[in-house]
Amino acid sequence: MSGTATPTPAIPEFKQTLGHPKPLWMLFMTEFWERFAFYGIRWALVLYIVAQFYGGDATGEAPANRVYGAYLALVYAAAIFGGYIADRVLGYQRSILLGAVIMAAGLFMIALPNEQIFKLGLATIVVGNGLFKPNISTMVGKLYSTGDERRDSGFTIFYMGINAGAFISPILTGLLAEKVFGTSVMPAYKMVFMASGIGMLISLVWFWFGRRELAGIGRPPADSSEKRKVLYVLIGALVAIPVVYLLLAVGATTLQWILLAMFVALCAMLLVEAFREGSVQRDRCIAMLIIFTFNILFWMFFEQAGSSFTFLADKIVDRDLFGAGGFVFPNAWFQSVNSLAIITLAPIIALIWVKMRSANPSIPRKFGLGLIFNGLAFLLLMFALSSLVNDAGKIPFWTLFMVYVIQSIGELCLSPIGLSMVTKLAPMRLVGFGMGGWFLSTGIGNNLSGIFAGIVSGEGGMTVQSAHSGYTFGFWALVGAGVLLFLIAPLVQKLMHGVK
Repeated sequence: MSGTATPTPAIPEFKQTLGHPKPLWMLFMTEFWERFAFYGIRWALVLYIVAQFYGGDATGEAPANRVYGAYLALVYAAAIFGGYIADRVLGYQRSILLGAVIMAAGLFMIALPNEQIFKLGLATIVVGNGLFKPNISTMVGKLYSTGDERRDSGFTIFYMGINAGAFISPILTGLLAEKVFGTSVMPAYKMVFMASGIGMLISLVWFWFGRRELAGIGRPPADSSEKRKVLYVLIGALVAIPVVYLLLAVGATTLQWILLAMFVALCAMLLVEAFREGSVQRDRCIAMLIIFTFNILFWMFFEQAGSSFTFLADKIVDRDLFGAGGFVFPNAWFQSVNSLAIITLAPIIALIWVKMRSANPSIPRKFGLGLIFNGLAFLLLMFALSSLVNDAGKIPFWTLFMVYVIQSIGELCLSPIGLSMVTKLAPMRLVGFGMGGWFLSTGIGNNLSGIFAGIVSGEGGMTVQSAHSGYTFGFWALVGAGVLLFLIAPLVQKLMHGVK
């Protein structure tokens, strides 16, 4: 049998639940709890860094923003390696289980009030998430044959799991920190991290017992199923954690040069392969790399949500909804607005694209719309910070709430088509590298988001003036890039050679 091609394994005959393979619902809940854990800490990280390691001094805002941006960037970069390990070494099931264990450990580590252990905990979360996140999504695709018409709706259901976890976790962790174990003046951030760690353990247990439903899907090939490979990967992960720690420690600016060098090398490899495959593939690869560049800019400003917008909500937004002594909207709950908007608006925007038919915007123009809507969110902040500041130096609650909603519209124009675009435009032999380029461009944007947020806060902490100046730049950069992409869209579409 040596020398023959390995046949594609047949998809088992799964039991059906609500019209979909039963394991989909197990993966839905596994991802729900992982996203609960990941987004549960999002609102608290920068506030905790300032409170715990800078004694509450506003001069800690800029470095906190940079650490947050670097952390997010490394999460995306780690996904490249996690997918490779699952493909070539461990299989998807074992990668998910090992990633869940490592990520849970990191979440409990950051609850310890020591700056070095905190950053080591962040590094541990990065490594664990890299093994978990890209592979749980891949498992969903393996439940359906390529031509199964339920495939897209299956991913839509799974996407709802992501957003349901991301919606609920900031609300619950915010209540635990500010109402149950602490106060709004002195939140118990330790409980946020511990609750998120428990959520990750639930995800682990859920998948451990539920994986038997998968009927072998995602297990490693028979010739590579030795359990010692789990040990080897665990050792590799333990070695990777201090490496990620050092990347966090070198600072966001140095990390940016490292990420850019990786991105340039990856782009060069893609272009070399594309040129070998002919002029059509060359053009498609160039079009993809152009889109990657605009993707960096989108996430640079979108990811203010976990950094500068958190300080804006804490210091400059009037969160008292019913006057003095009324209900104060918790800062953490702003992190749920994006998920609520995605769940509400995704079906509407999908329907709009269908109804437009032949007038449906091209891929580059949808990306342009994403940038412009992101820019409009910053325009609203410019208006609020220049015209709606009250005597107490605060802007109305509704303005930041709507910023998250408008940004979510931009995300829906851009994010859902990104991965699909890569599979269509990347050279056939390097689709995995193309996916790596997508994740890496997003990661570079996230790191830049931390650097930009640090500028918005300034050396002495965020003020109305520093926020207005920074967000004005964000508006012009985003709208300018969006208009530029609209103008060059016909050229980019021509380079795609019929890919829509």
